[in-house]
Amino acid sequence: MTAPEFWFYHLESQPLHVVLPVLVEKTLGRGWRAILRFSTQARLETIDGALWTYREESFLPHGTTRDGPPERQPVLLTLDGGNPNGAHALFLLETATEGEPQRFARIIRLFDGADGEARALARQEWKDAKAAGLAVSYWKQDAGGAWKKSG
Repeated sequence: MTAPEFWFYHLESQPLHVVLPVLVEKTLGRGWRAILRFSTQARLETIDGALWTYREESFLPHGTTRDGPPERQPVLLTLDGGNPNGAHALFLLETATEGEPQRFARIIRLFDGADGEARALARQEWKDAKAAGLAVSYWKQDAGGAWKKSG
């Protein structure tokens, strides 16, 4: 696999539970599988519910390890490392990290701009990704919620 891209999404005008389903839907639209990696069970459960209900006319196919074998999930929500469902995209949420980025085509860090700890983690990951020679992109929301590539 080629070196992954590392994309950073700076959340300012919309919360994670609104933004994440749209990004996951775009990932699936590319024909990719995804992992949503969390650091707390509480946030995993919140997003699990949001993925089932974010649109009345559709849902995003996803599951957790309690829903059956991970390899059967197009979108796997987990606290664990690895790539058990053969995902192309890894979404890093909260303080979740990835030690082997080459397992993925794209790593997406979503962070709340109002959270100093989250900003510091994203800055460090940006520096580490650049030092490792990975392609990095920085996306920020405008006042209307549209994503603008800034870096």
